[in-house]
Amino acid sequence: MQAEIILSYKSIRDADAVAKAVSPDNVKVPPGLVIRTEKRGRRVLTKVTCETRLQTFVATIDDLLSAVSVAEKTIASVKEY
Repeated sequence: MQAEIILSYKSIRDADAVAKAVSPDNVKVPPGLVIRTEKRGRRVLTKVTCETRLQTFVATIDDLLSAVSVAEKTIASVKEY
């Protein structure tokens, strides 16, 4: 199973912050799971490849999107000051 998630932001700085926030997820993953996140301009691209169970695949994407949400909320709250 594979998924490619593309997120677009208003600025390169926002995209960079989100990519850096979720990049630690690229390091420690169970066998059979690969997550790669990179920033391209104002976009953050994440590719998820899972050779194990569907539940693992769905949980991984859910975790990723939760981390993205936290990063976006943090960026928004910092901009308020």
